[in-house]
Amino acid sequence: MAAIVLIVEAFGIVLLNWFLGLVVDNQDMSLAGLDPRAMSTGAWIAGGLFGLYLVLCGIVLARTAITDRAPGGFGRILLISAAVVHGLLGAFSISLVGWFSFVLLMVVLALLVLTLVAYDRQGHEHGNEQGNQQGEQGPATPPAPTTP
Repeated sequence: MAAIVLIVEAFGIVLLNWFLGLVVDNQDMSLAGLDPRAMSTGAWIAGGLFGLYLVLCGIVLARTAITDRAPGGFGRILLISAAVVHGLLGAFSISLVGWFSFVLLMVVLALLVLTLVAYDRQGHEHGNEQGNQQGEQGPATPPAPTTP
């Protein structure tokens, strides 16, 4: 679920930055003497890079769900950074955009944190070791009672 949400969010971010780049390009206005074409190109590049980042996070989440294993070191760091970004964007979005965007960002943040907590590396590996030992030795049966 979180992977699908992040991929949809990536497409939304790319479309938003594409639209903002078009607006800046069509207005033909400069900000502090910057060329409007440079600002629109910067918006398009930033949107593309942020979209790729979110798609990569979605791929890591999809791989985690398919394999039912915790993400590795790089994947874990990537998901933690995505959670931090969503937390910061949520804090900024309250005043700039409104409560609806804040709620959406917090839902994505909750899905990321849930994934990171649900696949705790040490707890998950310990559970597998215990299951493997039981599978090798067979089911645990109580010892037979002794007869007098």
